[in-house]
Amino acid sequence: MGAATSTASRARTKSAWRNWAGNVRARPVREVSPASPEELAEAVRRAAEDGMKVKAVGAGHSFTAAAATDGVLIRPELLTGIRRIDRTAMTVTVAAGTPLRRLNAALAREGLSLTNMGDIMEQTVAGATSTGTHGTGRESASISAQITALELVTGDGSLLRCSAEEHPDVFAAARIGLGALGVLSTITFAVEPVFLLTAREEPMGFDRVAAEFDALCAENEHFEFYWFPHTGNCNTKRNNRSAGPAAPPGRISGWIEDELLSNGLFQVVNSVGRAVPATIPAIAKLSSRALSSRTYTDIPYKVFTSPRRVRFVEMEYAVPREAAVAALREVRAMIDRSPLRVSFPVEVRTAPADDIALSTASGRESAYVAVHMYRGTPYRAYFTAVERIMTAHGGRPHWGKVHTRDAEYLSEVYPRFGEFTAVRDRLDPDRVFGNDYLRRVLGD
Repeated sequence: MGAATSTASRARTKSAWRNWAGNVRARPVREVSPASPEELAEAVRRAAEDGMKVKAVGAGHSFTAAAATDGVLIRPELLTGIRRIDRTAMTVTVAAGTPLRRLNAALAREGLSLTNMGDIMEQTVAGATSTGTHGTGRESASISAQITALELVTGDGSLLRCSAEEHPDVFAAARIGLGALGVLSTITFAVEPVFLLTAREEPMGFDRVAAEFDALCAENEHFEFYWFPHTGNCNTKRNNRSAGPAAPPGRISGWIEDELLSNGLFQVVNSVGRAVPATIPAIAKLSSRALSSRTYTDIPYKVFTSPRRVRFVEMEYAVPREAAVAALREVRAMIDRSPLRVSFPVEVRTAPADDIALSTASGRESAYVAVHMYRGTPYRAYFTAVERIMTAHGGRPHWGKVHTRDAEYLSEVYPRFGEFTAVRDRLDPDRVFGNDYLRRVLGD
């Protein structure tokens, strides 16, 4: 059976798609689930011949319309699994539709690990890297910064492989490609022997965190904290490499902390807050005071990631590292003097500078300030006010999270913006991979 026939046999028509948060919906003309890079290339060629746009979608964890299309939607569920492990080069090549959860578990079985990662594992590797998913780190950067090579299907249906040595200009752009340069088929990541991390979670006052922020970042390999609006309380997390032994959270205590409190009770709290917003400040004070310290040691993905079952909408901005505390103080002052009622904590993380054209940390050490609202709760007034603060500090919005910036603004805060758009013009001159979101953030 030929590739075109195989792909066609897995095509579906007229089914609605929506993202995880439910704030983005689309109705593509057809959906295709290719099972190989060749079938993927054929699907792109056929769509282009039919005059239709093409978008690939992962797990739908982006809060923007980056993957929305009324043309052909590529579903990656058959493009999964590890393709090759090179223990000499210490790399793993993985199909683009592989969920991070499966990749992390498979690497652990092989005694390997990514160096750093974000805090959820539901995304596909292509979706996570294309939007610049990151964790927090003093020296170790985003998942995209761990890519050593990738293969993508370009606008004419060609398969293009790139790395620092092969098509380096494409590589500099495509590690965070926004879905604008093509559809990823495989990604090669740098890996290392699996190691242990000790996590230390500790409540701390806002003023102390703000005063000691630089020291906490310098003293820990991975530092992050959550500030609870309407309170002066934070929860801090410090992750550092450990010689062991492993001492994971107990089954019962881990379930209480990660499932009962962080998901079950948090769901109830947010539901109450959505129904009666006036209760939120009092609830925030009670819940933030209930936090307790804990320390545990485990393999990386079990320390970096947490289950996230309470659905929300999120906006996140990267600001210069040195502006982080000032920006956060401005957010706190804004909330305190406004009628806003915010039930979700504000998350703060950091990243070193990297060399990816459209990385939020491109060319500068960065701090990330992320704000959330419970799904179904009006969020625009809050996000607009926070966005105003972040853009005053030269903030760069996370590509997969809610923001209102356009190409005019983004070209000013990304020195290599023109480099990216030049690669796009070459790989997709007919905008086969275009949509309204890309038109806004990249221009025509």
